[in-house]
Amino acid sequence: MLKQLFKQRVFKFLIGGGVAAGFNLLAIYILIEKLGFDTPSLQNLANVIAIELSLILSFFIYRVWVWTGGIWTIKEILFKQLPVYHLAAGAAVLTRIFLIFPILNWLGINYSINTLVGVLFSATLNYILSDRLVFPSASRKQTIQSNAELHHPEGLAPALALRSPNPQPKPPESHQPIELFSLVIPAHNEEESIGNTLQYISQVLSLENIPYEILVVNDRSRDRTESILQTIVAQNPQIRYLNNYYPNGFGFAVRCGLENFRGDAVAIVMSDSSDSPENIIDYYRKLQEGYECVFGSRFIKGGKVIDYPIHKLWVNRLANQFVSTLFNLKYNDTTNAFKAYRREVIEGIFPLVSHHFNLTVEMPLKAIVRGYSHTIVPITWQNRKTGVSKLKLQEMGSRYLFIVLYILLEKLLSKGDYVRQNSDARLLQLNKNGQVIRENSAEISQN
Repeated sequence: MLKQLFKQRVFKFLIGGGVAAGFNLLAIYILIEKLGFDTPSLQNLANVIAIELSLILSFFIYRVWVWTGGIWTIKEILFKQLPVYHLAAGAAVLTRIFLIFPILNWLGINYSINTLVGVLFSATLNYILSDRLVFPSASRKQTIQSNAELHHPEGLAPALALRSPNPQPKPPESHQPIELFSLVIPAHNEEESIGNTLQYISQVLSLENIPYEILVVNDRSRDRTESILQTIVAQNPQIRYLNNYYPNGFGFAVRCGLENFRGDAVAIVMSDSSDSPENIIDYYRKLQEGYECVFGSRFIKGGKVIDYPIHKLWVNRLANQFVSTLFNLKYNDTTNAFKAYRREVIEGIFPLVSHHFNLTVEMPLKAIVRGYSHTIVPITWQNRKTGVSKLKLQEMGSRYLFIVLYILLEKLLSKGDYVRQNSDARLLQLNKNGQVIRENSAEISQN
């Protein structure tokens, strides 16, 4: 495992950065303690010199050990790569100081965690800029030049989304067709929107002749949501609802729905009409092709966001870039709740631990880390027209970070204990209450 780790570029990058940081401290010590830079002005000068020397050292460490090959001419190094590398490092530091720290402080994140996240994000940004701008090899330059057609979604996302998904591998062909497609819709005080949401979705699915059920989980609503659901259920037998038997919370409500849906696959859909019913059709068709998960992205070609609050969009793109870099994903919209999974995936990622909106990150990351196939499709999202958003960024920052680090630890330290070896295997079969009713010991022993 360690041998494989040492071969990874990201790990080498972190080691090189650590060596440069140690050299920075050593250089300051020598300049101040040994060479007499002991006045305030000379100490500032010593700091500048030490930083510059450590930057140059890290540049050559990365050039020789991390990004090997490429162009080694003096002109290229002195007049292009070194200046751009300085800009990349400076941008990473400034982003940490003037963007990450204020945002996390506004979200109420503890200062020690704030510092840790700031360092990680700064290193991530430095890595991305170095990889894409400072050290591109000749073959990489040719690839970039040959990819002349660039596609951008609407809104601010093109400036912030630094990567788009690669084509997905062919899905497995052995899965059974989806005979019943379930939608789980959590609803908390949605009297103004739940009726229109259900009506529109039902119409679209019926026109496409898709066998479906819609399961609405009433999350302890205090308005007329339940009475509206009672009326709708009486009129449409394909829609049913139940009251959340867990404590109030988005994650609890979704978990309640996932323990009670009847279909061969399930999509998580918001109750505020922000998710496009036409994209539900796209999900269904991809599942029928054999994919185990279908993830939507609002920030690839064909994706679209309408009336996205600007502060949430900035936080969204920063958070998704952080997650995709941390897990080396080609997916840039992990935090969006609107995704679809086959039943065996839901069984394979249980138990779920998130109580709130961080469940939207836990489910796809667990599915990816545990080896389920997935594909990515462009989707449209629009801000709610009525009601109040239940997502409070200031309350969710540390919860998102907890889930991301929790699954990262599983990926790095579990030695594949939870990774499904056989793409057709179901590790556990659950009853409608989420309890295990069958285990295949042969399958389990392989994982």
